[in-house]
Amino acid sequence: MMLFQPPPITRYDLNFNLFGIPVRVHPIFWLMILLFASSTRGLLQYFIWVVVIFLSLLLHEMGHALVMRGFGRSSEVILYYGGGLTVPCAEAWGTTWANVSLSRKQEILVSLAGSFMGFFLVAIVLVFIKLSGGLVGLTLLFGFLPFPVIQLAGSNVLLNSLLMSLVWVNLFWGIINLMPVLPLDGGNIAQHLFLIADPYTGQRKAYQLSMVSGALVAVAGLLLLRSLYLAMIFGFLAFQSYQALKR
Repeated sequence: MMLFQPPPITRYDLNFNLFGIPVRVHPIFWLMILLFASSTRGLLQYFIWVVVIFLSLLLHEMGHALVMRGFGRSSEVILYYGGGLTVPCAEAWGTTWANVSLSRKQEILVSLAGSFMGFFLVAIVLVFIKLSGGLVGLTLLFGFLPFPVIQLAGSNVLLNSLLMSLVWVNLFWGIINLMPVLPLDGGNIAQHLFLIADPYTGQRKAYQLSMVSGALVAVAGLLLLRSLYLAMIFGFLAFQSYQALKR
């Protein structure tokens, strides 16, 4: 699946290190988040959304990378047109290099770490709002999905917009990534659980669940969120799982 493969290196990549972990930002990544932020109103709101999406995706991938490093594996974080990837690096093995696999339980923890890093940031923001005298409430998204609504004490509209955007993006992105659709984090978790329970038919069951879940999320994205992008992505992932089942 080319969408979820590391993109080629270009001369326009932004490269830096964070906590000793290499980070590479592909130039088309910036175009992607500009398109995501295109529905916002006003230049400052536009800038806030660009910053929030960049920081949220980076935080998500750093969660994977830090837990992976805790298990003795080094990795590289790549932000690109498909969102983000955490790619394990080859390890020195005598006089050569080798890819060393983690155990299935370790892979599950690595997959959970991305979304839970975002959820942790949401918790910090909510506690900050509460301690500063602001308001923290809940609204029902689509009539059934509870999402927090916050309001800072005072009238700092831009800061409130920044914090509210951080809460919503990290919650939404984390939940979407935990859907049991391959190759997203939730799909990888489901795959490892199936293979632990049944090494013989677990892979087939993981693809079946991925196909059905991807189709349901695609329909929900189109009908509830009015998001053609979400419908296309999950429809594509469901089709990929269907093709894998046929093979």
